[in-house]
Amino acid sequence: MADPARPLQVVAIGEPMLELRAADAGLMRLAAGGDALNTAIYLARLGVRTHLLTALGEDPYSDEMIADWTDEGLDSGLILRHPTRLPGLYAIRTDARGERRFFYWRGQSAARALFDLPGTADALARAETADWLYLSGITLSIFGPDDRARLIALAGRVRAKGGAVAFDPNYRPAGWAKPEEARSAFAAIAPLVTLALPTIEDEDRLFGPLLPEEHAERWRNYGCAEVVLKCGADGCLVLRKDEPLLLCPPVAPIEPLDTTGAGDSFNAAYLAGRLAGLSPAHAAAHGNRLAGIVIQHRGAILPRAVMPALELSR
Repeated sequence: MADPARPLQVVAIGEPMLELRAADAGLMRLAAGGDALNTAIYLARLGVRTHLLTALGEDPYSDEMIADWTDEGLDSGLILRHPTRLPGLYAIRTDARGERRFFYWRGQSAARALFDLPGTADALARAETADWLYLSGITLSIFGPDDRARLIALAGRVRAKGGAVAFDPNYRPAGWAKPEEARSAFAAIAPLVTLALPTIEDEDRLFGPLLPEEHAERWRNYGCAEVVLKCGADGCLVLRKDEPLLLCPPVAPIEPLDTTGAGDSFNAAYLAGRLAGLSPAHAAAHGNRLAGIVIQHRGAILPRAVMPALELSR
Protein backbone atom coordinates (compact mmCIF):
# COMPACT_ATOMS: atom_id res chain seq x y z
CA MET A 1 0.00 0.00 0.00
CA ALA A 2 0.97 3.64 -0.42
CA ASP A 3 3.04 5.04 2.44
CA PRO A 4 1.08 8.08 3.72
CA ALA A 5 4.31 9.61 5.06
CA ARG A 6 5.84 9.95 1.58
CA PRO A 7 4.64 12.71 -0.75
CA LEU A 8 3.41 11.62 -4.15
CA GLN A 9 4.85 13.05 -7.31
CA VAL A 10 2.32 12.03 -9.98
CA VAL A 11 -1.02 10.26 -9.57
CA ALA A 12 -2.53 9.03 -12.84
CA ILE A 13 -6.21 8.07 -12.89
CA GLY A 14 -7.68 5.93 -15.65
CA GLU A 15 -8.97 2.59 -16.83
CA PRO A 16 -6.37 -0.10 -17.57
CA MET A 17 -7.74 -2.85 -19.78
CA LEU A 18 -6.72 -6.14 -21.28
CA GLU A 19 -5.64 -5.64 -24.88
CA LEU A 20 -6.02 -8.04 -27.81
CA ARG A 21 -3.73 -7.36 -30.74
CA ALA A 22 -3.09 -9.31 -33.93
CA ALA A 23 0.12 -11.35 -33.89
CA ASP A 24 1.74 -13.66 -36.44
CA ALA A 25 -0.06 -16.58 -38.09
CA GLY A 26 -3.51 -15.24 -37.27
CA LEU A 27 -2.94 -15.42 -33.52
CA MET A 28 -3.90 -12.76 -30.99
CA ARG A 29 -1.53 -11.35 -28.38
CA LEU A 30 -2.84 -10.48 -24.91
CA ALA A 31 -1.38 -7.46 -23.15
CA ALA A 32 -2.58 -4.54 -21.03
CA GLY A 33 -3.22 -1.00 -22.17
CA GLY A 34 -5.06 2.23 -21.58
CA ASP A 35 -4.04 5.84 -22.09
CA ALA A 36 -3.42 6.80 -18.45
CA LEU A 37 -1.67 3.48 -17.81
CA ASN A 38 0.62 3.94 -20.81
CA THR A 39 1.63 7.42 -19.68
CA ALA A 40 2.13 6.21 -16.10
CA ILE A 41 4.46 3.41 -17.20
CA TYR A 42 6.56 5.76 -19.31
CA LEU A 43 6.71 8.26 -16.45
CA ALA A 44 7.96 5.52 -14.14
CA ARG A 45 10.56 4.44 -16.69
CA LEU A 46 11.74 8.04 -16.90
CA GLY A 47 12.32 8.15 -13.16
CA VAL A 48 9.15 9.93 -12.05
CA ARG A 49 7.54 8.47 -8.92
CA THR A 50 4.09 7.59 -10.23
CA HIS A 51 0.97 6.05 -8.74
CA LEU A 52 -1.90 4.59 -10.73
CA LEU A 53 -5.31 5.14 -9.13
CA THR A 54 -7.88 2.75 -10.55
CA ALA A 55 -9.87 -0.40 -9.81
CA LEU A 56 -9.23 -3.93 -11.04
CA GLY A 57 -10.77 -7.29 -10.20
CA GLU A 58 -9.67 -10.06 -7.87
CA ASP A 59 -8.85 -12.33 -10.80
CA PRO A 60 -5.56 -13.78 -12.10
CA TYR A 61 -5.39 -11.31 -15.00
CA SER A 62 -5.61 -8.38 -12.59
CA ASP A 63 -2.93 -9.98 -10.41
CA GLU A 64 -0.63 -10.35 -13.41
CA MET A 65 -1.17 -6.77 -14.55
CA ILE A 66 -0.31 -5.38 -11.12
CA ALA A 67 2.80 -7.58 -10.93
CA ASP A 68 3.94 -6.36 -14.36
CA TRP A 69 3.40 -2.71 -13.43
CA THR A 70 5.24 -3.11 -10.15
CA ASP A 71 8.13 -4.57 -12.13
CA GLU A 72 8.03 -1.43 -14.29
CA GLY A 73 8.48 0.72 -11.19
CA LEU A 74 4.88 1.90 -11.07
CA ASP A 75 3.48 2.26 -7.55
CA SER A 76 0.35 0.11 -7.20
CA GLY A 77 -0.65 1.26 -3.73
CA LEU A 78 -3.70 3.18 -4.99
CA ILE A 79 -5.10 0.33 -7.10
CA LEU A 80 -8.34 -0.94 -5.57
CA ARG A 81 -9.84 -4.40 -6.16
CA HIS A 82 -13.49 -5.05 -7.00
CA PRO A 83 -14.83 -8.36 -5.65
CA THR A 84 -17.05 -9.25 -8.62
CA ARG A 85 -15.98 -7.20 -11.65
CA LEU A 86 -13.13 -7.80 -14.11
CA PRO A 87 -10.87 -5.53 -16.16
CA GLY A 88 -12.30 -4.22 -19.42
CA LEU A 89 -11.15 -5.64 -22.75
CA TYR A 90 -10.40 -4.05 -26.11
CA ALA A 91 -9.07 -5.19 -29.47
CA ILE A 92 -7.00 -3.16 -31.93
CA ARG A 93 -6.92 -3.43 -35.70
CA THR A 94 -4.13 -1.48 -37.42
CA ASP A 95 -4.24 -0.51 -41.11
CA ALA A 96 -1.37 -0.23 -43.59
CA ARG A 97 -0.63 3.35 -42.48
CA GLY A 98 -0.30 2.37 -38.84
CA GLU A 99 -3.64 3.94 -37.90
CA ARG A 100 -5.85 2.08 -35.45
CA ARG A 101 -9.45 1.07 -34.87
CA PHE A 102 -10.55 0.07 -31.38
CA PHE A 103 -13.27 -2.37 -30.35
CA TYR A 104 -14.31 -2.35 -26.68
CA TRP A 105 -15.92 -4.73 -24.16
CA ARG A 106 -15.83 -2.57 -21.04
CA GLY A 107 -19.37 -1.78 -19.89
CA GLN A 108 -19.01 -3.75 -16.63
CA SER A 109 -15.32 -3.17 -15.95
CA ALA A 110 -14.01 -2.81 -12.42
CA ALA A 111 -12.63 0.68 -13.13
CA ARG A 112 -16.10 1.99 -13.92
CA ALA A 113 -17.19 1.05 -10.40
CA LEU A 114 -14.24 2.82 -8.76
CA PHE A 115 -16.46 5.18 -6.78
CA ASP A 116 -18.52 2.29 -5.37
CA LEU A 117 -15.60 0.74 -3.50
CA PRO A 118 -15.01 1.29 0.24
CA GLY A 119 -11.37 2.29 -0.20
CA THR A 120 -12.00 5.01 -2.75
CA ALA A 121 -12.38 7.89 -0.29
CA ASP A 122 -8.98 7.15 1.25
CA ALA A 123 -7.36 6.79 -2.18
CA LEU A 124 -8.77 10.14 -3.31
CA ALA A 125 -7.56 11.77 -0.09
CA ARG A 126 -4.06 10.49 -0.84
CA ALA A 127 -4.31 11.71 -4.44
CA GLU A 128 -5.04 15.22 -3.20
CA THR A 129 -1.45 15.43 -1.95
CA ALA A 130 0.08 14.71 -5.36
CA ASP A 131 2.46 17.17 -6.96
CA TRP A 132 0.70 16.39 -10.24
CA LEU A 133 -2.63 14.77 -11.05
CA TYR A 134 -2.79 13.22 -14.52
CA LEU A 135 -6.05 12.25 -16.20
CA SER A 136 -7.68 12.27 -19.60
CA GLY A 137 -10.94 12.69 -21.43
CA ILE A 138 -11.19 8.91 -21.54
CA THR A 139 -10.96 8.88 -17.75
CA LEU A 140 -13.87 11.33 -17.57
CA SER A 141 -15.90 9.42 -20.16
CA ILE A 142 -16.09 6.12 -18.26
CA PHE A 143 -18.03 7.69 -15.38
CA GLY A 144 -21.54 9.09 -15.10
CA PRO A 145 -22.15 12.78 -14.38
CA ASP A 146 -21.97 12.49 -10.57
CA ASP A 147 -18.70 10.54 -10.46
CA ARG A 148 -17.27 12.72 -13.22
CA ALA A 149 -18.02 15.74 -11.03
CA ARG A 150 -16.16 14.04 -8.18
CA LEU A 151 -13.08 13.68 -10.38
CA ILE A 152 -13.24 17.32 -11.39
CA ALA A 153 -13.63 18.28 -7.72
CA LEU A 154 -10.51 16.22 -6.97
CA ALA A 155 -8.62 18.26 -9.54
CA GLY A 156 -9.79 21.38 -7.74
CA ARG A 157 -8.54 20.09 -4.39
CA VAL A 158 -5.16 19.20 -5.88
CA ARG A 159 -4.82 22.76 -7.18
CA ALA A 160 -6.01 24.23 -3.87
CA LYS A 161 -3.26 22.32 -2.04
CA GLY A 162 -0.56 23.62 -4.36
CA GLY A 163 -0.47 20.74 -6.84
CA ALA A 164 -0.87 20.83 -10.61
CA VAL A 165 -3.13 19.03 -13.09
CA ALA A 166 -2.16 17.59 -16.48
CA PHE A 167 -5.02 16.69 -18.82
CA ASP A 168 -5.09 15.02 -22.23
CA PRO A 169 -8.60 15.46 -23.73
CA ASN A 170 -8.07 12.29 -25.81
CA TYR A 171 -11.57 12.54 -27.28
CA ARG A 172 -13.09 9.21 -28.36
CA PRO A 173 -16.65 9.62 -29.72
CA ALA A 174 -17.68 6.12 -28.62
CA GLY A 175 -17.12 7.07 -24.99
CA TRP A 176 -19.65 9.90 -24.98
CA ALA A 177 -23.41 9.99 -25.54
CA LYS A 178 -22.94 13.04 -27.79
CA PRO A 179 -20.16 15.53 -28.57
CA GLU A 180 -21.82 18.22 -26.46
CA GLU A 181 -21.35 16.04 -23.36
CA ALA A 182 -17.60 15.87 -23.97
CA ARG A 183 -17.33 19.58 -24.69
CA SER A 184 -19.18 20.36 -21.46
CA ALA A 185 -16.96 18.04 -19.40
CA PHE A 186 -13.78 19.48 -20.90
CA ALA A 187 -14.96 23.03 -20.27
CA ALA A 188 -15.67 22.11 -16.64
CA ILE A 189 -12.22 20.73 -15.91
CA ALA A 190 -10.21 23.08 -18.13
CA PRO A 191 -9.99 26.02 -15.67
CA LEU A 192 -8.29 23.64 -13.22
CA VAL A 193 -5.77 22.33 -15.75
CA THR A 194 -2.17 23.47 -15.48
CA LEU A 195 -0.89 21.55 -18.51
CA ALA A 196 -3.25 20.68 -21.38
CA LEU A 197 -2.06 18.04 -23.86
CA PRO A 198 -4.61 17.89 -26.71
CA THR A 199 -4.09 16.26 -30.12
CA ILE A 200 -4.96 18.01 -33.37
CA GLU A 201 -7.05 15.14 -34.78
CA ASP A 202 -9.16 14.91 -31.63
CA GLU A 203 -9.67 18.67 -31.51
CA ASP A 204 -10.74 18.75 -35.16
CA ARG A 205 -13.17 15.90 -34.52
CA LEU A 206 -14.77 17.55 -31.49
CA PHE A 207 -14.62 21.26 -32.34
CA GLY A 208 -14.37 21.24 -36.13
CA PRO A 209 -11.31 21.75 -38.33
CA LEU A 210 -9.39 24.84 -37.26
CA LEU A 211 -5.81 26.05 -37.41
CA PRO A 212 -3.61 24.39 -34.77
CA GLU A 213 -2.99 27.69 -33.02
CA GLU A 214 -6.76 28.27 -32.79
CA HIS A 215 -7.22 24.95 -30.98
CA ALA A 216 -4.35 25.79 -28.63
CA GLU A 217 -5.75 29.26 -28.00
CA ARG A 218 -9.09 27.76 -26.95
CA TRP A 219 -7.39 25.83 -24.14
CA ARG A 220 -5.38 28.86 -23.08
CA ASN A 221 -8.58 30.89 -23.00
CA TYR A 222 -10.05 28.27 -20.66
CA GLY A 223 -7.31 29.26 -18.22
CA CYS A 224 -4.65 26.59 -18.84
CA ALA A 225 -1.19 27.95 -18.07
CA GLU A 226 0.54 25.70 -20.61
CA VAL A 227 -0.93 24.07 -23.73
CA VAL A 228 0.94 21.52 -25.83
CA LEU A 229 -0.93 20.61 -29.00
CA LYS A 230 0.34 17.36 -30.50
CA CYS A 231 0.30 17.51 -34.31
CA GLY A 232 1.48 14.04 -35.34
CA ALA A 233 4.04 14.13 -38.14
CA ASP A 234 4.25 17.93 -37.77
CA GLY A 235 5.56 17.74 -34.21
CA CYS A 236 3.80 19.94 -31.68
CA LEU A 237 3.23 23.52 -30.67
CA VAL A 238 3.42 25.02 -27.20
CA LEU A 239 1.38 27.99 -26.04
CA ARG A 240 1.99 29.47 -22.59
CA LYS A 241 0.35 32.38 -20.84
CA ASP A 242 1.73 35.73 -22.03
CA GLU A 243 4.31 34.05 -24.29
CA PRO A 244 4.49 33.70 -28.08
CA LEU A 245 3.60 30.45 -29.82
CA LEU A 246 6.44 27.91 -29.88
CA LEU A 247 6.67 25.47 -32.80
CA CYS A 248 8.50 22.19 -32.08
CA PRO A 249 9.15 20.09 -35.21
CA PRO A 250 9.66 16.33 -35.04
CA VAL A 251 13.18 14.94 -34.92
CA ALA A 252 12.92 13.50 -38.45
CA PRO A 253 10.25 12.15 -40.82
CA ILE A 254 9.18 8.68 -39.70
CA GLU A 255 7.09 6.01 -41.41
CA PRO A 256 4.84 4.70 -38.61
CA LEU A 257 4.31 1.01 -38.06
CA ASP A 258 1.74 1.47 -35.28
CA THR A 259 0.66 4.79 -33.77
CA THR A 260 -0.73 3.22 -30.58
CA GLY A 261 0.66 5.00 -27.53
CA ALA A 262 2.32 7.84 -29.45
CA GLY A 263 0.45 10.58 -27.63
CA ASP A 264 0.66 8.81 -24.27
CA SER A 265 4.44 8.45 -24.52
CA PHE A 266 4.82 12.06 -25.66
CA ASN A 267 2.83 13.21 -22.63
CA ALA A 268 5.09 11.26 -20.29
CA ALA A 269 8.34 12.52 -21.78
CA TYR A 270 7.10 16.11 -21.88
CA LEU A 271 5.85 16.06 -18.29
CA ALA A 272 8.97 14.28 -17.04
CA GLY A 273 11.10 16.88 -18.78
CA ARG A 274 9.19 19.77 -17.26
CA LEU A 275 9.38 18.15 -13.81
CA ALA A 276 13.16 17.94 -14.31
CA GLY A 277 13.29 21.65 -15.05
CA LEU A 278 13.63 21.52 -18.83
CA SER A 279 12.29 24.32 -20.97
CA PRO A 280 9.12 23.66 -23.00
CA ALA A 281 11.23 23.40 -26.17
CA HIS A 282 13.57 20.79 -24.70
CA ALA A 283 10.72 18.85 -23.08
CA ALA A 284 8.85 18.84 -26.41
CA ALA A 285 11.95 17.56 -28.20
CA HIS A 286 12.10 14.63 -25.77
CA GLY A 287 8.38 14.02 -26.27
CA ASN A 288 8.75 14.00 -30.05
CA ARG A 289 11.75 11.69 -29.84
CA LEU A 290 10.08 9.12 -27.60
CA ALA A 291 6.83 9.15 -29.59
CA GLY A 292 8.84 8.75 -32.80
CA ILE A 293 10.42 5.58 -31.44
CA VAL A 294 7.13 4.22 -30.10
CA ILE A 295 5.40 4.41 -33.50
CA GLN A 296 8.14 2.27 -35.05
CA HIS A 297 7.14 -0.67 -32.84
CA ARG A 298 3.92 -2.57 -32.34
CA GLY A 299 1.97 -1.81 -29.19
CA ALA A 300 1.80 1.16 -26.86
CA ILE A 301 4.64 0.12 -24.55
CA LEU A 302 8.15 -0.21 -25.95
CA PRO A 303 10.26 -3.23 -25.07
CA ARG A 304 12.64 -2.07 -22.38
CA ALA A 305 15.61 -2.93 -24.59
CA VAL A 306 14.69 -0.16 -27.04
CA MET A 307 13.52 2.40 -24.48
CA PRO A 308 15.72 5.47 -25.04
CA ALA A 309 17.68 6.99 -22.18
CA LEU A 310 16.39 10.56 -22.34
CA GLU A 311 18.63 13.20 -20.80
CA LEU A 312 16.10 14.92 -18.57
CA SER A 313 18.54 16.92 -16.45
CA ARG A 314 19.00 20.59 -17.20
